[in-house]
Amino acid sequence: MTSQVGTRAVRGSLWLFAVNVVSKGCQVAVTLVLAALLTEDGLGAVTLVVALVNIGQVVQSAGVYDVISRTNRDPHQLAGTVLTLSIGVSTALAALLLLTAEPLATFGAPPDLIRIAALSLPFTAIGGVQMAMMHRDLDFKKRMLPDAGGMILGSAATIALAALGHGPLAMAVGLLCTAVAQPVLAVVAGARVRPRWDCNAANEALRWTAVVGPGAVVATLLVNADYLAIGHVLGPSAVGVYSLAFRIAWMPYILVAVVLGGVMFPVCAELVRSGRTVDGAVLRFTKATLMITGGLYVVTGLLADQVVLFGDRWAPAAPVLVALCAYGFALGLLHTWYQVVRAAGHARWYLALEVTHLVTLLGALALTTPHGVLAVAVAQAVIVWLLVPVTWWVLVRHGLAFPPRELARTIAGLLAAATACLVIARILPTTKGIAGALLAGLVLLGVYAAVALPLNREAVRELRGNL
Repeated sequence: MTSQVGTRAVRGSLWLFAVNVVSKGCQVAVTLVLAALLTEDGLGAVTLVVALVNIGQVVQSAGVYDVISRTNRDPHQLAGTVLTLSIGVSTALAALLLLTAEPLATFGAPPDLIRIAALSLPFTAIGGVQMAMMHRDLDFKKRMLPDAGGMILGSAATIALAALGHGPLAMAVGLLCTAVAQPVLAVVAGARVRPRWDCNAANEALRWTAVVGPGAVVATLLVNADYLAIGHVLGPSAVGVYSLAFRIAWMPYILVAVVLGGVMFPVCAELVRSGRTVDGAVLRFTKATLMITGGLYVVTGLLADQVVLFGDRWAPAAPVLVALCAYGFALGLLHTWYQVVRAAGHARWYLALEVTHLVTLLGALALTTPHGVLAVAVAQAVIVWLLVPVTWWVLVRHGLAFPPRELARTIAGLLAAATACLVIARILPTTKGIAGALLAGLVLLGVYAAVALPLNREAVRELRGNL
């Protein structure tokens, strides 16, 4: 990366990280409250509704927002056309969910909750286009108000309604509040996109959608198919146990890998547009993903048994959480590499990788789901790690990879730090309560940083030099 692009990338990463800390921190608060107030069945029902809405959100965008970052035409003209397309599709999807709420209830999600959550889709479609314009310009500072602000409002509504005894209904209403607030706050922040129509822009967007859209839908199915399979075979209670572990394991991935990937795509797209190589950017983002998510997942895995803080009924989630930490770590690495594959214009390879993942996962779910949620979590981890060398081969094939020896110091530091944390975790005194768990986590993170950072001085200097 050039100095200018590198500086914009780092600053963008920091702003996007700040946005995610606030928004995902709200999600953590909601998860803690719901875990404390709802039964396993209640949390499972909430999870299934959110899974259905997440699938709908991706179908309505179908990956088309990325084309706003890649286009060489007037981005405002393209964004207005994409907005028109997205609103039309999202309205149709909302109507479909409203009409099919009863049949979808066979997965364990109450029909009334599905109908309320479905109303959020047109609003998230508008917000998605606004966010895409911010991503193109690496202007993640603007995202703080609509993204974090909308999440704060929705989380407050969810927590208040849950505390008043409204159960799973609280999450559906909070989801709708977040969706409505996001585009309104985005306009306040200055992200103004008007619906318009241009046939050439529509053709460009649809051509991109034809390749990347299925990949985006497949990616969403990958993180929701397990919920649907568990709900259908084992019931909402099992979904509740699995989803608590998954939500916790998902946080490092969202806070780090998705943040870095969100910055990496426009950075690599800019490098490709200007005819420059991307291998240096891939190396830096890969190092950052490994170092940061590695530490968070090591600590989370070592403290997995602390899920009983939400109640003894959640004890079965502890081993599931350990397996999903291994899954999340590898998924973060894949997410980072997928961004460069797509930004470099090799969307068909991205789609092939995602379809391979989905087909393998569906086969594994058919075999493992009857054996319980732990078997599902282990299968998730094994499959995603098998895809790591395959994805690396794709990078090498297209000249996007860096010399593997460049990662030797980072991997050595990660392994040494993980070993040190394991030793310290065994000698730490047994703690009780949230304060004790937080203290243990901070100690382990300190140990990880004390070992890993000195072994990665070069990467740290590069990061500081771009600030």
